[in-house]
Amino acid sequence: MSKELSRKAFLKGVAASIAGVAAASILPSTVRADETPIYTPGTYSAEADGFGKVTVTMTFSETEITDIKIDAGNETADIGGKAAPKLADAILKAQDPMVDGISGATLTSNGVRRAAAMCVAQAKGVDVEAILGGGEGSEAAADDGEDWIGTAPEIDEKEITETLETDLLIVGAGNAGLAAAVSASDNKLDFIIAEKGEACMKTRHWFGAVNSKYTEAAGVKVNKLRLLNELCRYSSGKADPRVIKMWIDESYKTVNLVDRILTDYGYICDFTSDIGADPSGEDAYTYLAPVEHYYHAGPDCSEEVAAMGRNGIFEDYLKKAGHEVLFNRQLVLLDKDGDKVVGGIFKDTVNGNYVRIKAKNVLLTTGGYAANFEMLAKRDPLTSSIVSLSYYGATNTGDGIKASAWAGAALDPEPASMVFDRGLVAPGVDAGPFKDEFGNWSYAGTGAQWNCTTQPFLKVNRYGKRVYNESTPYNDGPYNAASQPGRVLCQIFDNNFPDDVTRFHTLGCSAQTRNQLPRFWGTDGTDGEVQAKVDAGLIQKADTIEELADKLGFKGDDKKTFLETVKHYNEMAEKGEDDEFGKPAYRLSTIKDAPFFGSWYGASLLTTIDGIRINENAQVLAAGTMKPIEGLYAAGDCSGSFFANNYPELFPGVALGRSMTEALKAVSMITGVAEWK
Repeated sequence: MSKELSRKAFLKGVAASIAGVAAASILPSTVRADETPIYTPGTYSAEADGFGKVTVTMTFSETEITDIKIDAGNETADIGGKAAPKLADAILKAQDPMVDGISGATLTSNGVRRAAAMCVAQAKGVDVEAILGGGEGSEAAADDGEDWIGTAPEIDEKEITETLETDLLIVGAGNAGLAAAVSASDNKLDFIIAEKGEACMKTRHWFGAVNSKYTEAAGVKVNKLRLLNELCRYSSGKADPRVIKMWIDESYKTVNLVDRILTDYGYICDFTSDIGADPSGEDAYTYLAPVEHYYHAGPDCSEEVAAMGRNGIFEDYLKKAGHEVLFNRQLVLLDKDGDKVVGGIFKDTVNGNYVRIKAKNVLLTTGGYAANFEMLAKRDPLTSSIVSLSYYGATNTGDGIKASAWAGAALDPEPASMVFDRGLVAPGVDAGPFKDEFGNWSYAGTGAQWNCTTQPFLKVNRYGKRVYNESTPYNDGPYNAASQPGRVLCQIFDNNFPDDVTRFHTLGCSAQTRNQLPRFWGTDGTDGEVQAKVDAGLIQKADTIEELADKLGFKGDDKKTFLETVKHYNEMAEKGEDDEFGKPAYRLSTIKDAPFFGSWYGASLLTTIDGIRINENAQVLAAGTMKPIEGLYAAGDCSGSFFANNYPELFPGVALGRSMTEALKAVSMITGVAEWK
């Protein structure tokens, strides 16, 4: 191995190790035809991120790895600590850092393999410090970005069997894409809407909008600038306030467009001004603006129209106007003429041919990358590790994000995902992806999100300890679980479930539990969905706390800790004071009346919400210059600039509201019509 190996090549090799892919230029072959010296004998060390920091020290002869030691003192003792010696034995036996990870210890496994790869590089003559040092952090970030995005494919022009032309190409028939198509149709704009799947994406019924005609009718006035600053604060200042402000200022127009069409189909809008104020009248958190608009079938709707949802109605509206969605078309590349985007190349997923669509303007509404396991693991390994249930669109594999990056677009510097504390699993099952018997990536959870785990009942880890304030946004628990054994938590409640849930009065979609109590609890807890989950083995039910502990898998000292935790929690609830984490008194509840219930859960992943950097006009920005790329727009989950860290879940509907508003803004920019129609 030459010491002239570039920083870029080395980083790509190390990054590949995280995904379990052998970097042939760095790593030894496990099968060699001779005993030619490949290492400089000696002992080498390297450090990498696991759950904490892991240090790997490896000793080499000229031809093999002779010893490996792993310092996992910063890892969780019961997970990473136990995984380290197994990984050391496996690497020594395989003579290769690219061994399988240890189930339940993904972060530690990745860190060990990464550090081991750097030891191998040093032993083969690579100056790791020179490559990784030198103050070239921006270059490293760019290389890492290339890795999670991948390399643009090369398409032979002979494989392109069809060419279409239009004024506006909309890529993706989901919430944003269909809204854009409706507006384009109403503005008599020539357009094509191409969708990767066989049907339009599922409707998310509620969306966020500010100071619409419905908020005005309810006597509500949102403080726009306070809302802006709250959302910016939530993003730690990493989002673009101009993009957020565009949604705040113009989302009322989205309500006007949606309302005009859906009410003609017999739908009605419910607007809630409930922002989750506690009994004292104060906001339970910070400034929470009422923004949620929920359109649903009215009393005169037929069953057929009621089943259509907003996206189905939009598709029907487009058909009646003479437009059809072009299905089974997967975006592969964007075409450019100089710096201008002039269309895209699509793969026909039915026959495998390629189609070129030329366009004066392109609007990307392709969704995020939540369904791309490898992409998520590279881009957002923390989120990948905590997910136990998938709840995303299967076609959301990052196609638009990748194509725009290859075309020179800037991307958000950090990941952001939308996760909920609703992925039920059986006792003993870990969160995180795994490969099933067919070699496909999967998560252990099945069925729909379990809304009830969002309720602020007592939550404990596998050691029986309470670990955070349960009265927090939906993603706080799963992210806390990232540092807990198995990356799961357990919720505990008793037969007072209906009264407790009513008193908790949670906000947003978690209010479904309260608003649909008969669905979840039934008449007495034995004929609702709670009991159905008990029958399925996903909720444990017992007549005593001791029996519940056994059913949940607590043993020995962990069982003792669990029983003490429940006892102390009851004492705090009776006193009305959480002396551990400061949960509001009205969200404390005793666990004393049998039967008792408990359920393990990880995160359910709805979507990713980072992507292509845009400005307040939904124009895609070029990497480096941060100026608009002519002819290219993006909206919805493939676009960035709006969120950072995670989703502000106490503002229900903001993600979908911004998706449609950005899409309509793009059409407005293209048509020059300010009042959207």
